[in-house]
Amino acid sequence: MSTLYVSGKTTADIADSLLAAMRDGTLPPGNPLPAVRVAAQQLGVNPNTVAAAYARLRDAGHVVTDGRRGTRVVEPPERMPHAYAVPQGLRDLASGNVDAALLPQLQGGAATWAALTSSAGYDAPADLPALQAEARQWLSAQGLPCEEIAVFSGTLDAVERALRAHTRPGERVAVEDPCWPPMVALLHSLRLKPVPLSVDGEGVCIPDAGVLAGCTALVLTPRAHNPTGAALSPARWKALRVQLQALPHLLVVLDDHWGPLSAAPLAMAASLPPLWLHVVSVSKFLGPDVRVALGTGSPALLQSMQAQQALGPRWVSRILQGLAASLWRQMRDGSALVQAGGSYAARRQGLVQALAAQQITVAPGEGLHLWLPVADEAAVVQSMASRGWAVQAGGPLRLASAPAVRVSLGGCKPTDMPRLAADLAQALRAPGRAVF
Repeated sequence: MSTLYVSGKTTADIADSLLAAMRDGTLPPGNPLPAVRVAAQQLGVNPNTVAAAYARLRDAGHVVTDGRRGTRVVEPPERMPHAYAVPQGLRDLASGNVDAALLPQLQGGAATWAALTSSAGYDAPADLPALQAEARQWLSAQGLPCEEIAVFSGTLDAVERALRAHTRPGERVAVEDPCWPPMVALLHSLRLKPVPLSVDGEGVCIPDAGVLAGCTALVLTPRAHNPTGAALSPARWKALRVQLQALPHLLVVLDDHWGPLSAAPLAMAASLPPLWLHVVSVSKFLGPDVRVALGTGSPALLQSMQAQQALGPRWVSRILQGLAASLWRQMRDGSALVQAGGSYAARRQGLVQALAAQQITVAPGEGLHLWLPVADEAAVVQSMASRGWAVQAGGPLRLASAPAVRVSLGGCKPTDMPRLAADLAQALRAPGRAVF
């Protein structure tokens, strides 16, 4: 292996020479760096000097250390796959959108708007007390400690800040499989390696001994898992927590996206792991454009996340926070939250029962989605399209799990379920044939 691009006698000079080789293409993405002892012998320096240079590049995110593969130049981050465009004329059961008819409308007119804008100014609190009060009331009802609550611009913003605070490029993060695609894309963008954990009707499956020990973080959906709808059962959490107790430095992120719409208990509320973050977004019950999420968790972690935020956007728009607080209170006082959650539950139960009549069994769960195992995703998607339905192929949501399709319920009504179930049964049972 040619190592002529490595030069210097100090840690800084060696790191700079390698960085220059990466920038001019001599060391392209994915290429290995020379072994520490080889480079040290060529340069006439102590191997510890070269190792320190490699560590500096690794800490800056330019290289990753990958076991027997050695130290390599990082690959470009993966881009999010293009969003699936629902063909005109099809009922949209693919996008995962909520039902707009169940979202609240701001009441109170000009007086309400004036109240929302009253906190403008650089010296106002970053996190609006009114929103924290709404969140604290709900979090307390879930059994979660909520002495400290931080506000972020959606779930991914909160999770990204937590991972930046706790992980380094090249480390492993365990995620559910199947999984929400933006979460996996986030891991790749941070140069983190997703480790897939299977999911069944009780939530994430317990991994083999040692799997989590090799990870620095674990991202879980405690209920209404996207796409299966599963909730983590108390028994499953008890078994998982045995492993977590032995890993006090493993960050456990709880993405509670269904939050106030959920009827399932939060299995881990009374027995949280040593290092944790709970994130609840308002997008499912207030609408995707209300880009607000609230985080509570281990105090030192929250403080680090808020410090990052203060160096960037500084705070989430207080007008947006006030809007979220007002709409949340409006939905809670008028029982609209209960009604919205009940509406989605009725749709899911209706489809599950209609599928059972077609001899198709679906695991229990809640939320917007059903996950149906299939032999050929493309064939089922095409067959459903021919019947007027757009469903999501499972490929973008899978890491190592078997083929399936996701059916989202925001775009259908209870009266649709018999026909939808019959069409799904036909699509799942239709024999495929090769076309050349």
